[in-house]
Amino acid sequence: MSFIQQHILEIIYLIGSVTFVLGLKMLSKPNTARRGNLIAAFGMTIAVVGTILFHKQDGEPIGNLAWIFGGIAVGTIIGTLMAKRVKMTAMPQMVSFFNGMGGACAALISMVEFDHYLALHGGASLMNGEILTMLAGLLIGSVSFSGSMIAYGKLEGKINDFIFPMQHIVNLLVFAATVGVGVWIMVAGVEASWPIYVMFAIALFYGVLFVMPIGGADMPVVISLLNSFTGIAAAFGGFLYNNPVMLTGGILVGSAGTILTILMCNAMNRSLTNVLIGAFSAKGGAGGGDTGDKTYREATATDVAIMCSYAQQVVIVPGYGLAVAQAQHTVHELEKVLTDKGVEVKYAVHPVAGRMPGHMNVLLAEADVPYDKLYEMEEINPSFPQTDVVLVIGANDVVNPAAENDPNSPIYGMPILKVTEAKQTIVLKRSMRVGYAGIDNELFYMPKTQMFFGDAKDSLQKLLEEVKAV
Repeated sequence: MSFIQQHILEIIYLIGSVTFVLGLKMLSKPNTARRGNLIAAFGMTIAVVGTILFHKQDGEPIGNLAWIFGGIAVGTIIGTLMAKRVKMTAMPQMVSFFNGMGGACAALISMVEFDHYLALHGGASLMNGEILTMLAGLLIGSVSFSGSMIAYGKLEGKINDFIFPMQHIVNLLVFAATVGVGVWIMVAGVEASWPIYVMFAIALFYGVLFVMPIGGADMPVVISLLNSFTGIAAAFGGFLYNNPVMLTGGILVGSAGTILTILMCNAMNRSLTNVLIGAFSAKGGAGGGDTGDKTYREATATDVAIMCSYAQQVVIVPGYGLAVAQAQHTVHELEKVLTDKGVEVKYAVHPVAGRMPGHMNVLLAEADVPYDKLYEMEEINPSFPQTDVVLVIGANDVVNPAAENDPNSPIYGMPILKVTEAKQTIVLKRSMRVGYAGIDNELFYMPKTQMFFGDAKDSLQKLLEEVKAV
């Protein structure tokens, strides 16, 4: 019977691994992403159930079922409630929080297995791959956990950027200390468990120092990087338990997160090193910016409604301000009204718009915006010269011409949405305050640009009413 059960478990793990691959593939397209997520979730479910039912340890089935199912029940209830209640503006925080929980699990696995190893073998022989896997999983999982919690706090507005002199050197010293403790554990052959808890504490501290100086504009890159850390830590757990489905899932998350991190850096035309230690954006976001003697033109809802109603093509550029105002449903309604009037409406989505990868895509999908109306930067930029009106809603740095025109600008070289090439640009903002890069935006003062001030949702509602009346 155990032979049959073992083969059943292997088949279950194979099915789970295949669903992970299929799910990840389907996540690459908006119209299949939801189905891909469900397929991957199904694979994880059968892998967990199969392990509980068929896994044998030294010929004995898994015990403590009450604790296992109790933990699953509690986690399911908490996760469901959080997912149901989260606002779209808080989605990046929730992603960061859940990612941190994954890192914490990987770290706890390493500590528990280290205790178990010492109980079986003592500390005489710790120079082996199994111990190295435990320590690597502990280090990466701990950094992912504490770093994700700091990212969560910063996105929630509860933690401010913190920079002190020689911070990069201090960070390197703390990281070296973490690695040093791990090396000492292996070389010295410790007999007690306390050294691994010391390593855990130092790794947590390093995770805090790692994320603290990184500013808000770089948060999408940091979230993606921390996500890859959690995947790598989970993969080490798969090695530790010789579990193929855990290994496959961890490798997929780690590699996908790494690739996404690189793509995000390319979208900003910055190296990952520059994002992590440059932290130009740590100074931005809060200030008002000095506009000097620059002048700008202000538009009314009626002005914008007339321009949009008689346009042939309107492009909407969503930004974080749209999410803050919860205006995605209103902008979709405006899009439908303009489409009924014969206006072609498109959405231009910059890769780093929002506070996490794909934030704007998720936001617009919640409002049932058709996927075929969403265009990435490379697709939409060539069409701006033929665009009559661009509505920039809550976006700032991703449309700032300084990225192309000012070599002294901290965002110089970052690819942007070239809205300046359109015939008219309308910027919906609360005020003239700077974006997260902490610099003024020349777009606001250009002859073809008009400012439409106010809360994005209120402004769009006024605009919608005026468009209907035209």
